[in-house]
Amino acid sequence: MNQKKSIIGMVHIGALPGTPRNNQQIETIIKNAVADALILQNAGVDSIMIENMHDRPYLNRNVGPEIVASITSVAIRLRQEVSVPMGIQILAGANKAALAVALAAGFDFIRAEGFVFGHLADEGMMNSDAGELLRYRKQIGAEHIRIFTDIKKKHSSHAISGDVSIAETAKAAEFFLVDGVIVTGSATGEKASLEDVKAVKKAVNVPVLIGSGIDEKNIEEYWTYADGFIVGSYFKRNGNWENEVDEERVQRFMQKVQMF
Repeated sequence: MNQKKSIIGMVHIGALPGTPRNNQQIETIIKNAVADALILQNAGVDSIMIENMHDRPYLNRNVGPEIVASITSVAIRLRQEVSVPMGIQILAGANKAALAVALAAGFDFIRAEGFVFGHLADEGMMNSDAGELLRYRKQIGAEHIRIFTDIKKKHSSHAISGDVSIAETAKAAEFFLVDGVIVTGSATGEKASLEDVKAVKKAVNVPVLIGSGIDEKNIEEYWTYADGFIVGSYFKRNGNWENEVDEERVQRFMQKVQMF
């Protein structure tokens, strides 16, 4: 069972300027993000991903220049403080903006949504953007930045593509040149179906990541069937994604996976 897997720890940066929940100056937001990132790095995670999850309610694809500017300043400071590989997701579905920030900050990957097959999210209808996104990556010289995409994304309705299985969706993303696919449960903190993970792993040759619901108790169940694990909620105080990273939780989790 001693296989090399990637543990990706989440930093949910504070609500950014212009969003309804913003109540901090950008320097405070940066300071808190750095503190969380250093705890994750010191505990031994393989990489760190940042996300603007506190910016709810989210905009659909176009987040505004104030968000891009603010999150870039956070990302650049983190890149100066943290040595492990780093990634970024900008909600909701702001994949081109995430690529631009990743390039400016020296990040290694982005998490995309709506890459293949349109779906109805709580932000509204989101059409697929693989063709546009990969052309943009080429245009700005960011081909070294990997794109990992959610398939049958959480918090979304997929009735319109209900006759397309999750394995077929993964195969479509691979055909459209994605660098890896992400399987989730139905919501943040909800674990993915093991059968879905197995089906996707069997269907594609690109890396398969699990993007929600992983914790200390169930990681062993999924270990054989995925190449990477994005851990957010479990690493936070009381297992709540809105809280700060809990050093003890991260250390306990990482000690367990090091035994596999």
